[in-house]
Amino acid sequence: MTLFYIVLATLAGGVLSVLIAASLTIALLSRIVQHLVSLSVGVLLGTALLHVLPEAFESKVDPHRLFMTLLGGLLFFFLLEKAELYRHGHHHEGDGHHHHHDFDAGQAGRGGWSVLVGDSIHNFCDGIIIAAAFLADTQLGLVTSVAIIAHEIPQEVGDYIVLLNAGFSRGKALLYNALSGLASVVGGVLGYFIVGPWEALFPYLLVAASSSFVYVAVADLLPQLQQRLPLRSTLAQLGWIGAGLMLVTVVKSWLHAG
Repeated sequence: MTLFYIVLATLAGGVLSVLIAASLTIALLSRIVQHLVSLSVGVLLGTALLHVLPEAFESKVDPHRLFMTLLGGLLFFFLLEKAELYRHGHHHEGDGHHHHHDFDAGQAGRGGWSVLVGDSIHNFCDGIIIAAAFLADTQLGLVTSVAIIAHEIPQEVGDYIVLLNAGFSRGKALLYNALSGLASVVGGVLGYFIVGPWEALFPYLLVAASSSFVYVAVADLLPQLQQRLPLRSTLAQLGWIGAGLMLVTVVKSWLHAG
């Protein structure tokens, strides 16, 4: 059953988000993507700091080793993004950040492969994270999956718009994004078979997962929200972040009660 849950969760994270992005108009996507980014901040930080990290630190592993793993994870994802292999496609023309006219074409690169390769590696890492969480605890796996799905939706929205503005047809943009999303399933299945026998590694993997969530939220998402905005817009951002925190708490409480 654990493998079934992993496959289902990775499919939802990798493919469902693409279908949601494709089902909405570009104008609507451009209006809601910033709200989704704010929601993702709350979900990712809430999952990492309130659930995944506490689960890891409740183990008998030396906390100093876990903190070293957290630091190493943050630096690893920094270097991975530096190499453009762990990108986050929330930026696009018309997102309110005043990008130049050819920004999306530049983001997509030659044939859009830079977007798709980066997302595939990102999704593969997400699959391994989901597998590690489910192997540690089913409830933790479900909460972690919610966090990844919540983050994948605005990412896929941004990538979908970038590919469309770079000249891709809606069909090709959808197909390529969906194939990229399947890398999450590959990562989840491989993670199940490779990580499964090494139960002693679970706390370290949970901390590594948390480092991914914290890095994405702090290094990628929050800077996007740091604009000079009217008070109403700032309160809306805080509201969406709070909604993300509440979503994680409600899901965890519902699973615990069940």
